[in-house]
Amino acid sequence: MIILSVSCFFTVYIMPHNKKNPTPKPTEPTLRQTLLRPLRAAKGFWQKGIIQKLIVVLIAIVVGFVGVSYGVAQWYIASHKSKPLVYGATFSPYYAEYFGLDPKDTLNAIINDMGIKQLRLLSYWDESEATQGIYDFTNLDWQFAMAENSGAKVSLAIGLRQPRWPECHMPTWAKDMPMTEWEPKLTTYMQAVIDRYKTSPALESYQLENEFFLSVFGDCPDFTRERLVREAAFVKQADPTHPLIITRSNNALGVPIGDPRPDKFGVSVYKRVWDKTITKRYFEYPLPAWFYASLGGYGKIFTGKDLIIHELQTEAWLPDTGEFNMNDIDSIPEQNKSLDAARLKERLEYAKATGLREVYVWGIEWWYWQKSVGHPELWDTAKQQIQTP
Repeated sequence: MIILSVSCFFTVYIMPHNKKNPTPKPTEPTLRQTLLRPLRAAKGFWQKGIIQKLIVVLIAIVVGFVGVSYGVAQWYIASHKSKPLVYGATFSPYYAEYFGLDPKDTLNAIINDMGIKQLRLLSYWDESEATQGIYDFTNLDWQFAMAENSGAKVSLAIGLRQPRWPECHMPTWAKDMPMTEWEPKLTTYMQAVIDRYKTSPALESYQLENEFFLSVFGDCPDFTRERLVREAAFVKQADPTHPLIITRSNNALGVPIGDPRPDKFGVSVYKRVWDKTITKRYFEYPLPAWFYASLGGYGKIFTGKDLIIHELQTEAWLPDTGEFNMNDIDSIPEQNKSLDAARLKERLEYAKATGLREVYVWGIEWWYWQKSVGHPELWDTAKQQIQTP
């Protein structure tokens, strides 16, 4: 009996059951296996063929470029952090008149109410030399006088191409001339502008040929680099004491390492535009703010020159269907779809996040017009942002 009991105990508790072994539990992957899994997958993808190899190389290049650009951007932001952020504004008396505003009242409000003390003023050739050889600087004179009396500084746009349509402001009497004839006359006009304002205490810099190489926009007769080089050399010779700024368009990659080499570069920043070709709706560029800091950083590394925002889109971009106008009260709801007070605040914060320390807003005459017709939201929002350190 005792032997039998021991035998039964051994059979039941010690000996394995007479059935199939259960499926073992899967083991958890180690940290090392987890980390190596993407590399093994990439290796397998790499071994499939030449197309796969090219895709892997392309991805590696893009990731590497983005990483380096981000590092360059953070370096540029950090290196300029101690500099004050200066807001400026492009002002056109002709654009103010388009809205039915008094240009002098508008500029006075920009300086004394908005508190902007940095102005980009315009020297349109077709306005100041409407008749060949006869100069009329009346409009520009009072703008400089107001800047001088208020302690504001001026960055003076010069050359054929300047802000606002048609971009190239060619006098009627010169439009049918070949370039060999109108270019010397443009140079003579630029000399007259420089001689008139180079001794003004308000003058701080010149901005030459607004976005000269942007051939897809504007009604312009010439985009040759050689002319820009000649004009830059001429301006520096005519007034070597004031810095020269040359501007580029907004979202183009690359570093302007060729001639001419100004004292500073400018970039325009446009975020929300109307896509008239494909989607027929508003399109928001997805570029992060540090993208523009990377442009500044690369420019600083390769040219030693700093970058400013010479044109920050703070104006609505309406559909070109003919239904809406910037100076139409009934178009304000559509204008708000492009840029309302909330987006304006975001846009100014975006500009600040780029790390570029000089920012010229675009469309301030439009803000003032909206305020004059009972919609002060844009003006009040910008005023709070600009006057807050």
